[in-house]
Amino acid sequence: MKTITRSEIIQQLKKDLIGKDSYRGVTLTYSWLANQFGHFSLGFIPTVVIYHFIKDKPELQYPELWASLGVWLAWMLFEVYNFLGPLLLKVPTKLKALNKGEYTFTPSWLNLAFDTATDIIYFGIGAMAASLICSYHPEALLALIMLLVLVGYPAYYWYTTKMYLQNAEYPFQLRLSQWNQNIRDEHKTAVLNFLDNKEQGRHMLIFGSRGSGKTSLSVSIATEASIRNNCCCYLTAVKLLSLFFETSNPPQWNRLWSWRNCNLLVIDDINPGRPVKSDIITTELFYEILNNVDCGQDNIQHLKEKNIIWVMGSDDPTNLLEEKWENLLQQIGVPKSNITTIDLD
Repeated sequence: MKTITRSEIIQQLKKDLIGKDSYRGVTLTYSWLANQFGHFSLGFIPTVVIYHFIKDKPELQYPELWASLGVWLAWMLFEVYNFLGPLLLKVPTKLKALNKGEYTFTPSWLNLAFDTATDIIYFGIGAMAASLICSYHPEALLALIMLLVLVGYPAYYWYTTKMYLQNAEYPFQLRLSQWNQNIRDEHKTAVLNFLDNKEQGRHMLIFGSRGSGKTSLSVSIATEASIRNNCCCYLTAVKLLSLFFETSNPPQWNRLWSWRNCNLLVIDDINPGRPVKSDIITTELFYEILNNVDCGQDNIQHLKEKNIIWVMGSDDPTNLLEEKWENLLQQIGVPKSNITTIDLD
């Protein structure tokens, strides 16, 4: 399976730093860099301003340190509140997906805490850099060096994580904790087990009518997998059918991997679901295109051995949709024990 290499990280960094975003568009990695520069600036600028207000006070020694530490502490308290407020104070979030004020899937608090700590470090780097510019102090220099060393791994992790997210080409950004539609407890457990699974070859069929949240659930599951640095790929069924005739992995200008060598594949819009009752893509048609003369066996091998989320329509008992697609998966060699079905209706 594909992983992001060091050379690919360097190439992405060059793309983000050189060129005009109005011409090439804004990537998630570029946004992350801009965000961290913003955190640096919010530590740097207030420190300079406050220093110039307090530097002439005779009763205050080392105003450059007081200014930088005060600004850093203020931002630190803000970030801690920003992180713990919704958890400890039960403050309802304004996000539409969480408008009930509760979580269907528990947020990854450790991941969020790591993100908060990363922001705090960048605030500190800005504050200490400003302190040194205002007036040199060896303690400020030592603190700045320590923060620069400390930020090395978080910067590497978050930048590469943004690369995993943007190369999956999801239609929107949504974490699993933001998904708050109706789901049965046993299906919720099945989703978590699928996400925590370390093996390949697991398949999840998500059924639901229009508005049931099947696409958003599939994207949020895959997003969590991307954040865990798995190479994921989002495709509609019609797009995937056309790719079944490619005999190799042709290079794509905006993707580091294809559906063939990713860890997790999301196949969306296989069928629309209610109120449309008929099957747009039948299992017979899907298998016919899948098992084409040029690369049918290769296609089947990749589908069988890959983790895949199949976003279906409504499971109408008269059409036996679940049974048909489970039979198709078993036909290409997927054990029944590796197939999980989620019905959101």
